[in-house]
Amino acid sequence: MTYLEIYNLLKSRFNLLDEKIDIPELETRIINIPFESFSHSLLPGEDSYNCNEHNVTFDQAYDLASKLRTPHLNEIIETPDSKITENVKFNYSILVPIEVKKSKKTEKNIIKKNKVNGTIILLHGLNEKDWSKYLPWAYKLMEQTGKQVILFPIAFHMNRTPTKWIDPRFLRTANIERKEIFPNVANSSFANIALSARLQFHPQRFLWSGLQSFYDVMQLIHEIRSGLHPHIKKKSTIDFFAYSIGSFLANILMLTNSYNYLSKSKLFNFCGGPTLNRMNAASKYILDSEANISVYSFYIERLEGELKKDERLRHYFSDLHPVGKYFRSMLEFHKMQDFREKRFKELHKQISAIALKQDFVVPPSEVLNTLKGSDNKIPTKVRVMDFNYKYDHVIPFPPTKKLEKEVDKSFNRVFRFATKHLK
Repeated sequence: MTYLEIYNLLKSRFNLLDEKIDIPELETRIINIPFESFSHSLLPGEDSYNCNEHNVTFDQAYDLASKLRTPHLNEIIETPDSKITENVKFNYSILVPIEVKKSKKTEKNIIKKNKVNGTIILLHGLNEKDWSKYLPWAYKLMEQTGKQVILFPIAFHMNRTPTKWIDPRFLRTANIERKEIFPNVANSSFANIALSARLQFHPQRFLWSGLQSFYDVMQLIHEIRSGLHPHIKKKSTIDFFAYSIGSFLANILMLTNSYNYLSKSKLFNFCGGPTLNRMNAASKYILDSEANISVYSFYIERLEGELKKDERLRHYFSDLHPVGKYFRSMLEFHKMQDFREKRFKELHKQISAIALKQDFVVPPSEVLNTLKGSDNKIPTKVRVMDFNYKYDHVIPFPPTKKLEKEVDKSFNRVFRFATKHLK
């Protein structure tokens, strides 16, 4: 099957509600598993905060009240993060290989689950609400490595978002309100209004939702390593395929290596890998210009001052929390550079990447700079590719009939390189 055929078939069959979905044509089974995040109390919306690991209490709370006279926009901005139930309890999917045989007596399919060689966790990009684009990626990873592939949603993305944040009518109205207040805003759209508004007024949300995502992935891995996962053996290898901001998270997971769970894990970055200040997130599909400026200003220009004002932020960015320290090292290229590059050098055999020549969100030069180091002495395998059709960061493989052959060729080229690393 071509990429387009695989895309259309998986998109037509996939959902997050059925416990099990068999797709005999692709010898694939999709299993949906419930998950409850234990880390949501990190998020804005609580009256006080505790770091149980260090027995520290922080009395500060975030004032989420909006002074704008915009009912739809205010609802987006003011909704307390920690109280959003969709972000706490949700389903994630696993693609597993199956063997399909026809019964000689009944002519019906007999399905047997194949033995798997390990587990790959796939982490998606920023402001994503739908898994369709990633289904062929997960399938190809499964098919070529023999490993099961987990589609795990980052906090407040995919099915972890309130229904209003994916309601086009509500979002269009909120976007009109936003443009009235900020008439010069660029790249504003109903697709990015929810994320943009929430990050513009409270850029701390980027850190806290990022930490929740980090701890959620570690919670999943701990469940596997403890032998508590219903479908994955405790000794299964655990690797990552990560894209865009998912690469930012995956790199921090690998750099931190909590509990030594990831000492033998491998990571493949696709269109991802640079420090935050070397990415260009301004896009109608990702962040509008106001949100992009706010996030950049907070984490790159004002961070030292913000740390003096925010005791909890200072605590999580200290040596007491390695994840916070590595998160900080991935914010600005020239800060904590020796610390970051020393660790990347230790991991060079475990990490590989593909960057795309026409990707202006994650420029190839910045993937090379971060993963191979400023002096190009880290021997991490990074390949820069280009395709014979128009593409961009958000849609590297357009699912159109007109480009079917060329897209199929490029898709297979990328995943041959990726699966060679992840086998």
